[in-house]
Amino acid sequence: MDSTAGAESAVSGYTPHDTERWAREKRKNRARGPFERDRARVLHSSALRRLAAKTQVVRPGVSDFPRTRLTHSLECAQIGRELGNSLGCDPDLVEAACLSHDLGHPPFGHNGERALDESAADCGGFEGNAQSLRLLVRLEGKVIDPAGRSAGLNLTRATLDATVKYPWRRGEGGDTHKFNCYPDDVEVFEWLRRGAPVGHTCFEAQVMDWADDVAYSVHDVEDALHAGLVGMSALRSPVERDEVVRIASARYCDADLAELEQVYTDLLAAPVWPAEFTGDLASLAALKNLTSQLIGRFCRAAEHATRAAHGPGRLTRYGASLIVPRRTLLECALLKSVAAHFVMGREEALAYQARERLLITELVGALWKNAPEALDPQFRDAFTTASDDATALRAVIDQVASLTDTSAIALHDRLTT
Repeated sequence: MDSTAGAESAVSGYTPHDTERWAREKRKNRARGPFERDRARVLHSSALRRLAAKTQVVRPGVSDFPRTRLTHSLECAQIGRELGNSLGCDPDLVEAACLSHDLGHPPFGHNGERALDESAADCGGFEGNAQSLRLLVRLEGKVIDPAGRSAGLNLTRATLDATVKYPWRRGEGGDTHKFNCYPDDVEVFEWLRRGAPVGHTCFEAQVMDWADDVAYSVHDVEDALHAGLVGMSALRSPVERDEVVRIASARYCDADLAELEQVYTDLLAAPVWPAEFTGDLASLAALKNLTSQLIGRFCRAAEHATRAAHGPGRLTRYGASLIVPRRTLLECALLKSVAAHFVMGREEALAYQARERLLITELVGALWKNAPEALDPQFRDAFTTASDDATALRAVIDQVASLTDTSAIALHDRLTT
């Protein structure tokens, strides 16, 4: 592909290098800037639409209230756009990155991700962030280069870089199992990272990452309270508090139990928490106020700390780092732990998660056995032209990752019964 493709019109705070695209395109409507165009491409993508039927925490279809991956992405985008804009980022760029950040999640959320990683061991594994990048640069049908190869949505370098949470390949990120690039996507990954400090994310990616943490930590607690999976009395119970604190210390932060216990006690003492949730209009309003207040609390803390460190100017790309105060990070970690304990840790949830992992494993095997006929046309072509078994397996993994929860169940039933 043409890595010297011309950049689009200038955007304040960004260089022609930032607005360059991987594949050359003809000039389009000059009334829209490059990042506006990026946002529109993600918003109209089929990958984004599919998130409507993919698990966030509570399975889609259980009730009308809980978030899906799509509603989470939209809420993350709203939070990220406002926070980024307040700090000088291009708001369309940050929104496009937020909309893109979960595109690669497979059926059944992180649970399905673990099962696919095991099934994809012979082709480099599976990781939702690497799959998101793969969708943006390869799998989404939008731009085909003169050689007939897909450039995916062909977003600008700055927007693609803003979607990258883990700027390395598997095994290069120290003690984390997260990564953002498969072996056969290295060329475009190196292009989008050209000029970036090794191992560091850009400022817009940091804003996106914090918006993601804020959105799901707050909204997962809102969903749990609304669904009756946790009540205010349980949140304030010393026994339950100890378990929430233990999980937070083990999974989400480096704080000890005593520090977390004090932060948790102070957080629940804030007057924004409703006395109890009963489902009537007054408690619905109180619950929504809690959500708004917590999101504002977390975003203002990051904005004020970042401005204190970097001053009042426009903050973009590699000119600054997002600063989140330690206490705010711990409050966010504790909310994540609430959802982990009261929602994901239930015996019922653990049982259906095991069934979901088995379904994904069986589905990969059935598609491999029945390929290429059982694959969708775009993945069938990749399978039949594969140069080796690992490349062919990646086509099968791409097919399974593209499915929604409901379509994965239907395809599994069709191929295994």
